[in-house]
Amino acid sequence: MNLPNKLTVFRVVLVAPFVALLLLNFKWIALAIFILASITDFLDGYLARSRNEITDFGKFMDPLADKLLVISALICFVEMLKIPAWFVIIIISRDFIVSGIRMLAAEQGRTIAASYFGKIKTFVQMVMIIAMLLDLPFDWYQTWVIGSLFWLTLLATIASGADYVWENRSVLKDM
Repeated sequence: MNLPNKLTVFRVVLVAPFVALLLLNFKWIALAIFILASITDFLDGYLARSRNEITDFGKFMDPLADKLLVISALICFVEMLKIPAWFVIIIISRDFIVSGIRMLAAEQGRTIAASYFGKIKTFVQMVMIIAMLLDLPFDWYQTWVIGSLFWLTLLATIASGADYVWENRSVLKDM
């Protein structure tokens, strides 16, 4: 297993301690773990491309690792009454649709890597989660920064999902 794939697996392993520490109210340690996991997301892709070590495992597991990390954080925020459940349902729905298209493509012998818009969506989601984990007490921060990131995340999620469906419509035609 190459280094980029090891970093992806490491990101998956970090999900459990992140969730446990967040729900046990060790927010600063959870924040540090989330930032570390987010850095591995950037690093594994960079290393895979720069070393020409892109693999089908990485194309499949990297987006899955991102989904596990982000969705776990968002579900914790619902539990903590920080975000509404409908927001997470939209994000999970988009991810199920994208995963479904990936599965159909795999049945057709094709592997679909993460799109540019999907990477932007993941970045925006991670920034929003980090901002929420910082939990700064300023009203302007809670209202404007978190509020703006919330709506930007929703927009990026819907736009990237629509782009993904459009760009991979041939997979759906071949059903």
